[in-house]
Amino acid sequence: MSSPVNAVESRIEQEPLTVVIADDERYSREKLKRLLSLEPDVRVLAECRDVGETIAAVELNRPQLLFLDIQMPGGSGFDVLNCLKDCVPAVIFTTAYDEYAVEAFRFHAVDYLLKPFDAQRFQEAIGHVRGCMAKARSARDRNDGHRRQPEKFIVRGAGKVVFLSAAEVDWIEAAANYVCIHAGPRSHLLREPISHLAKRLDPRRFARVHRSIIVNLDKIREVQPCNSGEYIVMLQCGKELPCSRSYRAVLHQLTKR
Repeated sequence: MSSPVNAVESRIEQEPLTVVIADDERYSREKLKRLLSLEPDVRVLAECRDVGETIAAVELNRPQLLFLDIQMPGGSGFDVLNCLKDCVPAVIFTTAYDEYAVEAFRFHAVDYLLKPFDAQRFQEAIGHVRGCMAKARSARDRNDGHRRQPEKFIVRGAGKVVFLSAAEVDWIEAAANYVCIHAGPRSHLLREPISHLAKRLDPRRFARVHRSIIVNLDKIREVQPCNSGEYIVMLQCGKELPCSRSYRAVLHQLTKR
């Protein structure tokens, strides 16, 4: 029988792709909108016809993706990127001229669509963008995990420092501005509100089942419903803990197969 934590599915939700279109030709803008309408989870935030409009639209909307023509009234697509500096989104250049390709990739363009392009070539470019976003999101999540999720709890008190691995912890209980960490027969007091600690813990290992209780998912033996609509979480050590109604979704996810 698999442990309860193995039932928790790790899902990476696809982020909606927010887009600004910058092209002085109306036909080109309409073509891009039509192709984007066939893509899932895409939202066009603005259409722009010149350099000034494009800079303003990107600074205001902060899109994830910019379709950028190179030759536009008021300057070039490269002028747009030079002005944006710190808020440059992913860029797909769209142009009828192939001589700008080298310079485009110096600006770290994701792709370079040479007009006229077909739907298949467009989909390839969108695929490149989604792939880059997924890699960036994965790297960000890994960095957040290393920064936020403690592998050890460091508890100071009574003239000593105790190091507890996350695997040793059975459950955690709120105590005003402290938390009481229960690990086997011993309990340790840590000065940190439970709301702060909950945000730092690995959700694959720990779950908050009550406003004052966090449990180690690997330590759960069984979950029993109560007549009141709440649940009782029974740990391997024999401890019984309440799961309040507002946290039932955690257990529903936990027990889902």
